[in-house]
Amino acid sequence: MTDRLANLIAACRGKRVVVFGDLIADEYVYGRVARVSREAPVLILEYAQTQIVPGGAGNAANNVASLGGAVQLVSLAGRDEAGRRLFETLARGVDRSGVLRPGGYRTPVKTRILAGGIHSAKQQVVRIDRFTAEPVAEAHRALAERAALKAAKGADAILVSDYGSGLVTPKFVATLARGRSIPILIDSRYALTRYRGLTACTPNESEVEQVLGVTIDDQPAVLERAGRALLKRTRMRSVLITRGSRGMALFEPGRPTVHIPIFGSDQIADVTGAGDTVMATMTLALAAGGSFEEAARLANYAGGLVVMKRGTATVSAAELGRAVRRDG
Repeated sequence: MTDRLANLIAACRGKRVVVFGDLIADEYVYGRVARVSREAPVLILEYAQTQIVPGGAGNAANNVASLGGAVQLVSLAGRDEAGRRLFETLARGVDRSGVLRPGGYRTPVKTRILAGGIHSAKQQVVRIDRFTAEPVAEAHRALAERAALKAAKGADAILVSDYGSGLVTPKFVATLARGRSIPILIDSRYALTRYRGLTACTPNESEVEQVLGVTIDDQPAVLERAGRALLKRTRMRSVLITRGSRGMALFEPGRPTVHIPIFGSDQIADVTGAGDTVMATMTLALAAGGSFEEAARLANYAGGLVVMKRGTATVSAAELGRAVRRDG
């Protein structure tokens, strides 16, 4: 398996992946704890710096590029400050010609406040989400859909990232998939079971529990029923459930469930964006001709590597290759 996975990593280079979905600005505000306020029982932070990195579909695209894929991102970004800085921080290997910036569109922002001492790791204190209450305008969505259909021509795989803004709809994804034999994967935070007949999805355990109304924990029978239920409801060719410190579970119709133990240490630094890394790795591996199990195992390595990094991070092909060889 080690040699096969190493060869698969090499085969990923140059595979053309279209990433379509919600582009989010992940903003990190760093500060040092100075003292407790006299006005209220809260910490006073001395401001250090602000960093904006691509989240959502942007993070997925960055991960595909970092792993050696040729990626085109199709999404919306505002002409506001967050959109400008987000656009500038996309990896150089990401084709951003499909990122549209219509007037009046506001870039979704997730602001994380991190605090710590001079010699200690920064810890997240609070997160502030700034999303418009109104769904994406029909005209803006139509522009993005046309760009996605154009980009999909000649693609080796499509990754769809649905964070609930209204940009991505099950109806359009069905249109995008129609007549295509390439892998098409969906990452949907709130509407997973509305997407049918695609190649794969990679929900985390809490998302599965929420959509099915179950509690999995350390109950293998519940996990098995949940995975099979998702396969049946979504009619996908595979479902990969990520389980944090418990690893992953891969479900395919007519095949035994494959349980993959966690890679690396259970001393996790930051899980922000890990789902995007898993999805990007699996998409690229399938585009390169890997089986579902091989793609899932590579995704498990990538996920284990990225959670040891702070912030919204990526994994390189070299890092992934070293992890495979070291573990083998």
